[in-house]
Amino acid sequence: MRQIGNPSSYQKSRSHLFVLLSGCVMTVAVWSCFAALLLVTGCTAPLPADSRSVGQPSGLEKIRHVIVIYQENWSFDGLYGKFPGADGIANAGERIRQMKKDGTPYTTLPQPLDTSKNPPIPDLRFRADLPVAPYDAARYVPADQKTGDIVNRALQQERQINGGRMDGFVAWSENGGLAMSYYDATNLPVGRLAQQYTLADRFFHSAFDGSLFNHFWLVCACTPVWPNAPANLVIQLDAQGVVVKNGSVTPDGYVVHTVYSTNRPYPASIKDPAQLMPLLTMPTIGDRLSEKGISWAWYSGGWNDAVAGHPDALFQFHHQPFNYFAPYAEGTAARTEHLKDIEEFLAALRTGNLPAVAFVKPIGAYNEHMGYTDLLRGQQYVADLVKAVQDSAVWKDSVIIITYDEAGGRWDHVPPPRGDRWGPGVRVPAIIISPYAKRRFVDHTTYETTSILKFIETRWQLAPLGSRDAAANNLFNAFDFSQTP
Repeated sequence: MRQIGNPSSYQKSRSHLFVLLSGCVMTVAVWSCFAALLLVTGCTAPLPADSRSVGQPSGLEKIRHVIVIYQENWSFDGLYGKFPGADGIANAGERIRQMKKDGTPYTTLPQPLDTSKNPPIPDLRFRADLPVAPYDAARYVPADQKTGDIVNRALQQERQINGGRMDGFVAWSENGGLAMSYYDATNLPVGRLAQQYTLADRFFHSAFDGSLFNHFWLVCACTPVWPNAPANLVIQLDAQGVVVKNGSVTPDGYVVHTVYSTNRPYPASIKDPAQLMPLLTMPTIGDRLSEKGISWAWYSGGWNDAVAGHPDALFQFHHQPFNYFAPYAEGTAARTEHLKDIEEFLAALRTGNLPAVAFVKPIGAYNEHMGYTDLLRGQQYVADLVKAVQDSAVWKDSVIIITYDEAGGRWDHVPPPRGDRWGPGVRVPAIIISPYAKRRFVDHTTYETTSILKFIETRWQLAPLGSRDAAANNLFNAFDFSQTP
């Protein structure tokens, strides 16, 4: 099967990069310390021009509801590397090899860690001498039990990708022994849906690194700017571009890791308002939809409790991207209309009042993020959400897109395509479920998170938010509109 990417063809660093900001493209002089960092950014050939058709295929108007279920922290190989017909682990070849920071190869994997303890301790359920290869975690920890988290920090993923060699996942991780683990999700609840509908095996999360960054790219195709962030939040790099002090904001003021909004809710532990990012004003997909009078909402597990001041222990404040934007400030009508609890999603299905575009964000107990929850619990929850849609009046004209914010530090063998300073990052699963989705189909088209925006923009004739969603491949190849619901 064709493998994309060749390390010898990767971009070299540049002193000027085109970056996305506030819905437009501008040139930014990059700090010299970032030049070295960009040398290790994986990239392949850009998307061919003939793959970027902006035309609307016949039958797209049959889709009246787009539902995006946004899960957490799995690479494609981590869940579907054994899926029949997909570009999986069997095609990894030399990209199984993992290199230490000193340039020598690993001969065994480090002992996986139990990150529920502080500090983390060895997880003795796993062998201490695991070979350097993808391994089935279910041999040691069943899918209905928790493993440790694979802790990922800002600006680590470029090092893991390492120019497309994909050989830095063990070294550039704080739990490298888990980085090459996988569960075969083919016959888990969401995997069974993938067998019935369309599984995309060339879908990459749009931004390097972590959750908040990719949530922004899902809703605004942008990297937020905080030009005067507190010094304790700013990443420090050495002359080679290696992080010497962790943080969330680059030296030139871009937010690439977890920060919190001045909008509540935010963690009670934050007492100094200066540690909260000012509200953002760049356009979002919500703004575009509202301008056209198209209904939409972001439904989040645990939202009502968090807003009321008693958040669940597994509520993630940084998984609420619209809460960072000025149009949805506390006290606004738009906030009440568009930011809702996941229970209201289920109620809207029962009453037939679901908005045209619905983003669904499960709480930590159900989002498949290892360390927070177990895989099976999250998969079953998502399958139950899908069943609720299928049992509702909106199913006949809906598409459900299940994907993951980022890979969470877990290894994948397929290098990401060439993009810009911010991504795309590692390959993640994406499953397209609809009466009009192709059945029992593995889609090898190259997509990224902003392909979801491209699909929404095309369906409702919205202006792109930036250059990346404008250029992204649309999801059209996953559909056959000649089918009868």
